Amino acid sequence: MNDRAALLKGIRGWLALFVVCLVLSGATAFPLVHELRWTEDVLTSLSVPHYLPALADWIERVRQGLDTADADYPFLLYGTDWLAFAHLVIAVAFYGPYRDPVRNIWVVEFGMIACAGIIPLALVCGPIRGIPLWWTVIDMSFGVIGIVPLYVVRKKIKRLEAVLAPTPVPGAAT
Repeated sequence: MNDRAALLKGIRGWLALFVVCLVLSGATAFPLVHELRWTEDVLTSLSVPHYLPALADWIERVRQGLDTADADYPFLLYGTDWLAFAHLVIAVAFYGPYRDPVRNIWVVEFGMIACAGIIPLALVCGPIRGIPLWWTVIDMSFGVIGIVPLYVVRKKIKRLEAVLAPTPVPGAAT
């Protein structure tokens, strides 16, 4: 396999991984009420409340809040539906660099900026919304982890761009 084909394969593999994670992250925002009930049941069955009481208390608090919102104010959960939709729409944008990486490198760079933006958002909004610091760190990890495949893809795209660049002819006028 030549350099161009190997780079394209690597770029597309990393992009596919990133898109799958983005879609899964978005899709899990739709059934939050049921997910939190299931998570609480699983944690209890694994004796997590005994070993990590802060985690169990937080999950219970969030589940109770979602149960209340679902029962009394279901329109509030519409916001998480839009969050899920945004993840899915952003995932579609990565079809551009999948198809033509060099021309659409800006989408990858935009994704890297968005990943970096998670950190200040979590640090500012987490305390305002009463999110525990340890959970804020978990939220920030999505940006840190998300930027890794995008960084790898950007490096590979830059290498692909160099491979595709026309080779200057020695002695030719410029």
